Amino acid sequence: MYYFDHCATTPLHKKVIEVMQRAESDYFGNPSSTHKWGQKSRSIIETARSQMADSIGCSPYEIIFTGGGTESNNLVLYNIIHNPKTHVITSAIEHPAILNVLDRLKHFGIKNTILKVDKTGIINPDHLKEAIRKNTGLISIMYANNETGVIQPLVKLSSIARDHGIPFHSDGVQAIGKIPVDVYKTGVSMMSFSAHKFYGPKGVGALFIKEDTQLKSFIIGGGQERNLRAGTENVPGIAGIGMAAELAKTELNKTETHLKNLEQMFKSSIIKRIENLMFNTASEQLPGVVSITIPSTDSGKLIIGLSRRGMAVSSGSACSSGTVKPSHVLNAIGLSNEMNMKTLRISFGKGNSENDVKDLVKAISTIVKGNRFNG
Repeated sequence: MYYFDHCATTPLHKKVIEVMQRAESDYFGNPSSTHKWGQKSRSIIETARSQMADSIGCSPYEIIFTGGGTESNNLVLYNIIHNPKTHVITSAIEHPAILNVLDRLKHFGIKNTILKVDKTGIINPDHLKEAIRKNTGLISIMYANNETGVIQPLVKLSSIARDHGIPFHSDGVQAIGKIPVDVYKTGVSMMSFSAHKFYGPKGVGALFIKEDTQLKSFIIGGGQERNLRAGTENVPGIAGIGMAAELAKTELNKTETHLKNLEQMFKSSIIKRIENLMFNTASEQLPGVVSITIPSTDSGKLIIGLSRRGMAVSSGSACSSGTVKPSHVLNAIGLSNEMNMKTLRISFGKGNSENDVKDLVKAISTIVKGNRFNG
């Protein structure tokens, strides 16, 4: 099996499995209980909080654990309801966990401005300045895109927000473990994370909330996570995200170099074998993430053909309820619906090798040539 879809999810790291199994069997107490079984579980959570904080350069107090990146995003966005300033600015290439929530918030009288991006997917800071209103209460711009890997100039964008006294949130789900993440240096007020994107478990995430940023819970119950996320904590999952975060930092240099090498090898090899292909890239992007448009072949045929060969990749189009629709991200960078449906996303990971890349290039070339011949 060849897995090239690490932007969708990643396999659990062996060390993550070990700490989760130990937490499951040895730390079953309710973390809110005052007896020793509860306090042992509490210690696991606080250790993980410190690991997460250390990996992104903040205080443990500024980390709360959630059910994933989507929940973290929702918590931030729904807080605009409590804000007298009811205008939100975001971008055209955000994840549905941002765009769909903003669409729902229209029913609560929340207005939004969606910034366009250039052909590489980058936001122009001047456009952000122009979009700010007197009643702008939040700006939410993702750190790195899940389809193309483009990295936004967060320092410049957050500086604009800070100059206007506006909280700045970023969806950092795709960034951690691939590039250095320092929330203080980026200047954000809040940043969302999801464990399964960096070799941790599914169903657990984190939200960085800068100490001077005020939020209210939208899950009501007990007082867990600073009264911001009610419900008994998922101790094994939190142990898992803590270890995954620690490994994301300690293995970053090795991982980043490995991913860059695989990406470069793939690009230099595939371009020699297939005519008229196009890389949807930017000057600043995540290592190991390749968005490639092959005009002669539908992405659906490539995905099926590769799957039959034991290879997992994804398309540039989102599949919902059995219907394939063009990707809003690819449309935003200027791809037509036709080219949109001929785009693949390949995202390499720690477990991939140079031989894997050679086999992938060969397989894609074979499918494309066969499609051209049959056509």
